[in-house]
Amino acid sequence: MKFLLIMHVNPRIWDTLTEEERNEVMSGHGAFIETITESGEMISTVALADPSQSAVVRVRGGVPVVTDGPYLEVKEYFGGYYLVECDSRERALELAGLIPDAGVEGLGIEVRPVVFAGTAGD
Repeated sequence: MKFLLIMHVNPRIWDTLTEEERNEVMSGHGAFIETITESGEMISTVALADPSQSAVVRVRGGVPVVTDGPYLEVKEYFGGYYLVECDSRERALELAGLIPDAGVEGLGIEVRPVVFAGTAGD
């Protein structure tokens, strides 16, 4: 079964952490990647840039309109994910608990089953 382990970023919470705590979270991702790579459960991972570097495209009257920056002011934003394949939901929840962000007060990892996944060759 495939699961998306979704990391949401809350700048208000992140900014309360010390530099040492932030570094522990960031370096902990390397250990997590090593763990799920060795177990064969890792499919892929993505970390996204800050929303200030994004753009939003809307088509109005058949014409694309591009707006720089985030769509809405939000408390949290999508920061990245791990796509894993494991035997059960329970294992996916266990893996989510190993992601360093899960140990930060006020943050958590969303675990969502994948119902369809395509690739460029499909």
